[in-house]
Amino acid sequence: MSTIIYPSPIFGPVHSRRLGISLGINLMPADGKICTFDCIYCECGFNKDFRPHLPRPTREEVAKALEKQLTLMVEQEKLPDVLTFAGNGEPTAHPDFAEIISDTIRLRNQYCPNAKVSVLSNATMIHKKKVFDALLLVDNNIQKLDTIDPIYINKVDRPTSGNYHVEDVIRHLKEFNGHVIIQTMFMKGEDVDNTGDQYVQPWLETVKDIKPQQVMIYTIDRETPDSHLRKATHEELDSIRDRVLACGIPCTASY
Repeated sequence: MSTIIYPSPIFGPVHSRRLGISLGINLMPADGKICTFDCIYCECGFNKDFRPHLPRPTREEVAKALEKQLTLMVEQEKLPDVLTFAGNGEPTAHPDFAEIISDTIRLRNQYCPNAKVSVLSNATMIHKKKVFDALLLVDNNIQKLDTIDPIYINKVDRPTSGNYHVEDVIRHLKEFNGHVIIQTMFMKGEDVDNTGDQYVQPWLETVKDIKPQQVMIYTIDRETPDSHLRKATHEELDSIRDRVLACGIPCTASY
């Protein structure tokens, strides 16, 4: 099993299938993974296999490292398209997430004003007001919703808290009033497959209720900790994308 543990607090730039040239901001430790999900498809591996020994980077460390990297990129005239909060776990779980967003927007405005600020999140912390309000400030508030089926969520996304309820997550996603991008992983496995109408139709109805500014659907791109998983086909993703588009919601598919 091959996994990726990202440097912290800054990594890249890397080329994102969905976002372009992305400078990564990792709010988790550099030597392991901390996440409120334990997804069976996570490129960083299972939580239990990569327990970190280092602390999370502080707010000050993040701002200092980001400014240093942006200064270098300005000198090289290679500015990023996007500053992306991602990495070894759920970024919104950092205790200073809201303050770090403020710092990042300030530095973006100073060094690369055309770049977008994006957050890749699993939506487990959006019930917290400081997190919710901070996400309203970013350009791309990208929240995961792989399905609305609790059994599938427990098999695939595997929330680490017993307090996760998808109905509550959906309610909070609606409260963004359209300032949200829904991101969904479609894939297949021995006991999981969310590409069929049994899962797609209820998910689609929920997406219509959320009224996001965009939907991003994708499939497995790298090796996964569960070796039995398989990619959704181009035809399957295209079909799901077209159903979203037919609802008047912009949608992209990444293969």
